[in-house]
Amino acid sequence: MLLQHRGQDAAGIVTSEGNVFHMHKGPGYVRDVFRTRNMRDLTGSAGIGHCRYPTAGSAYSDLESQPFYVNAPFGITLGHNGNLTNSEALKRELFQLDFRHVNTNSDSEVLLNVLALELERAAQHHRLDPEAIFRAVAGVHRRCRGAYAIVAMIAGYGMLAFRDPYGIRPLVIGVAEAPGGPEYMVASESVALEACGFRVLRDVDPGEAIYVDFAGTMHARQCAESPRLVPCIFEFVYLARPDSVIDGTSVYESRIHMGAALARRIRAMPEAQDVDVVIPIPDSSRPSAMQLANDLSLTYREGFVKSRYIGRTFIMPGQAMRKKSVRQKLNPIGMEFAGKVVLLVDDSIVRGTTSREIVQMARDAGARKVYFASASPPVRFPNVYGIDMPTQHELVAHGRTHDEISREIGADLLIYQELDALKSAVRAANPRLSEFEASCFDGRYVTGDVTPEYLARLAGTRHEGRGDPGRDDDRGGPSA
Repeated sequence: MLLQHRGQDAAGIVTSEGNVFHMHKGPGYVRDVFRTRNMRDLTGSAGIGHCRYPTAGSAYSDLESQPFYVNAPFGITLGHNGNLTNSEALKRELFQLDFRHVNTNSDSEVLLNVLALELERAAQHHRLDPEAIFRAVAGVHRRCRGAYAIVAMIAGYGMLAFRDPYGIRPLVIGVAEAPGGPEYMVASESVALEACGFRVLRDVDPGEAIYVDFAGTMHARQCAESPRLVPCIFEFVYLARPDSVIDGTSVYESRIHMGAALARRIRAMPEAQDVDVVIPIPDSSRPSAMQLANDLSLTYREGFVKSRYIGRTFIMPGQAMRKKSVRQKLNPIGMEFAGKVVLLVDDSIVRGTTSREIVQMARDAGARKVYFASASPPVRFPNVYGIDMPTQHELVAHGRTHDEISREIGADLLIYQELDALKSAVRAANPRLSEFEASCFDGRYVTGDVTPEYLARLAGTRHEGRGDPGRDDDRGGPSA
């Protein structure tokens, strides 16, 4: 439940009891998938939980919810955060060379089968030890490309967690003292550990594997040849909870610095000096908006009431669902807009439709002028590492000038953060971060295997699953 914000399409839990796995999963929020009767059946001393976020824009499928399970050569269950960029090639290899069949379109099932195969090759006399497990993870790193943060359980052995050699997606490990010895927990964000009573031990390093056997002994090994930390900067902009710490970096502090950088930019713009009030688009833009207002000595107000019963529109599958949800999710407080020059602050502008709807809401509520500020730069390129913005034609900034984007969302003035300023804002929260995965802003893909042909194939696959893209998408879409 603490990681519900990372995926709301489906949820699943698998527990381990001896050599037996118990699993329950289904569509929707965690609170809806699990009832008391389900939890009673999830017995054992170890487990994996997963919230599904469909990165290809597909609707829920029973077969593609996680955790996944494979029974040969060892019983293995796995949860995956990220996206493989060579999953189709791996799927062919698995079928043609390794005689392993993948049942779904999920790259997570591909990764599970690669791990199972590498464990089989590394095992000595059909038995595993920490050395064999680490050799298997090294084999996964050699074969898999893209972003992957993994938690897995091997029947009769223990829990395995590892992170891709660039550390694109986050992974953190915590420990709790218990009467029977230390207990370990691995999660995408520190908030999940802390709220469950675990002390954050550290981040899992890029390329590193953590193996905790069922006796409670933790083993760790660097399994990649040339690891380097290049975390996804969009985690700090939008995806992560503000109270999380990722790679030693406070998400909240990063967003405060983003607001300060945006304030410096606005202070230098003569055309933006008549602002009456700063209003955030809830929730993830609040820290940036508050700092911006404070630095510019402007009034900060909560101008939108957010329904707590509608999820994050950015990660909803399908444009129609996202657009319908915007006005159901946000409602303006008229007195904060009437007759005023309003500066709306959001964390980002991705597809544009949500931004356009919100600007119109502000006008309908009586705003004299509506300025729109984004705490991040224009999103001009697809993200292929696990965030749902894979086709360029869906991005409002792609192929448009600054003025054209402003007209598209209906704003009187549009202010974007500069990319260097965004990186500096996150780095101000942790100077040890030297690089970021920022491909959605600059088109540079750190894994080096993302070609125009790959992006074209990805776009084609997405549209086949959605139908005619012209009817589903007007080159706009919600801001994150």
